[in-house]
Amino acid sequence: MERDESNSQHKQLPEHMKTVSDVIIVGGGPSGSFTALNLAKLGASVTVFEEHSEIGVPCHCAGHLSISGLKRLGLYPLPKQIVENVFYGANFYSPKGSSFSVRFASPITYSVNRALFDKFVAEKAEKAGAKYRLNSQVDAVIVENGFVNGVTVRQFEEKQKFSAKLVIDAEGVASKLLRQIGLRALSGYRIVNGVQAEVEGVENVEPDMVEVFLGKAYAPGLYAWLIPKSDGNAKVGLAAKEGNPKMLLQRFMLKHPVASKKLQKARLVRTAFHPIPLGGPIPKVCSNGFLAVGDVASQVKPTTGGGVIFGLTCAKIAAETAYEALENSDCSSEFLMSYQKRCEEILGFDVKAMLRVRNMLDKMSDEKVDTFISFCKRSGLEKALCKISDIDFQGQAILRALRYPRLSTALIYLFFLNLLRDF
Repeated sequence: MERDESNSQHKQLPEHMKTVSDVIIVGGGPSGSFTALNLAKLGASVTVFEEHSEIGVPCHCAGHLSISGLKRLGLYPLPKQIVENVFYGANFYSPKGSSFSVRFASPITYSVNRALFDKFVAEKAEKAGAKYRLNSQVDAVIVENGFVNGVTVRQFEEKQKFSAKLVIDAEGVASKLLRQIGLRALSGYRIVNGVQAEVEGVENVEPDMVEVFLGKAYAPGLYAWLIPKSDGNAKVGLAAKEGNPKMLLQRFMLKHPVASKKLQKARLVRTAFHPIPLGGPIPKVCSNGFLAVGDVASQVKPTTGGGVIFGLTCAKIAAETAYEALENSDCSSEFLMSYQKRCEEILGFDVKAMLRVRNMLDKMSDEKVDTFISFCKRSGLEKALCKISDIDFQGQAILRALRYPRLSTALIYLFFLNLLRDF
C-alpha cells in the first residue's frame, strides 16, 4: 500500500519508540479482531495488543447472536464446533410466571461458544495479515503535537512504546484510553452489571427456545435469561442496575416461579461477571489519530444488552474509515468523523427507538409487566411477530410492526401502561 507521506501530521518519532504497523488496535475481542480483519483485507498493516494470554479468555458474554446479523457481516455459516445451539424463538416470562412465546418457522439465533467465536474472528484476521501480541496490556496512549501516535504497552512487567499512524481502541467498557485523551467515557448511570453462569442439570426446557425473564424483582434494569445448550446444559444469567448480581442470580434460580422449577437440580459449573452499557453510543468516538469501537464506544443494543453484532457492524466501518485516512495521510479528528457519521446513519434511528423502549421498560412496575405479558398472550401477538424476524435493527422492526393491527395495538397498549404507571 503506497502513500504520500509529505503532508502527514506526524513528525519524526523518538528513537525509543518502535514502529510495529500502520494501525495499532487495543483489544482482541470481536470488535477489535473484526476491525483488524477488515483493515488487513484492505491492505493495511495492523497489530493487535491483547492483555490476556489467550484470545476469548476469560469469557463474559452469553454469546447469543442473530443469524441475520452474522449473514450481513459475512460470518455465516459459522464452523459447527463454535455453535452450541440453534434457536427458533423465545419464551418470555413475567415476574409472576405468566408466559408469552414467539416461534419462527426457521432458525433466528445462534448460541455460540464465545471463546471459540473470538478465536475464529482473530484467526481470520491473522490469515489476512494482522499481527497479534498477547500478554500485552496497553497502559496509555502517546500524544504528540495533539495527535495520538502510539501506545505504552506492559509486557511481562516490562514497558515498551510502540508507534502507529492510528490507534483504534477496542478495550471494552474499561474506557481507560478514552479518558486519557479527553473523550467522554461511558456513563455509569446507563451501565448494568451482568452475571453469566454455566449450569448442568436443567429440566423442562424447550431445547430450541431461549427463555427471557422480565421484571425488577429478579433483574432490575434489564432481564434474566436461560439459554439451553445442545448437550443438555445451559447458560443462565441476568443483568441489573442495582443490587449484587451474584445474590440476584441465586434469588432468581431459587425463587422465580418458573425458573426455579427448571433449575432446582442445576449445578453451577462456572460464573463470570461483566458490565453492560445500555446508554447508546458515546457522543464522540474519535480524536486526532484515534478511533473507539465496540463496547468502549457503547455500540450496544439498549433493549437487550447485545453488543456483538452492533460492535462488528461499526468495526467494519471503522476499518474502512481508517484505511481511507491512511490513504489520504490524514488521521485528523475531522477526517475520522466520517466513521461516526456512517455509524449514526446505520444505527442511529434504531438506537433512539431502543432507548425509548428501554426507558419505558425501566419505568414499568412488575405488575404492569405481568399485565402486558398476559395481554400479549391473549391477543395472539405471536402470529404477527413471526412476520418480523430482524432482532438487531429494532427501530425499523417497530416501524414495520405498525403495518400489522395486532402489533400496533400492543405498542399502543405498552405506551399507555407506561403513561399510567403512577396511577
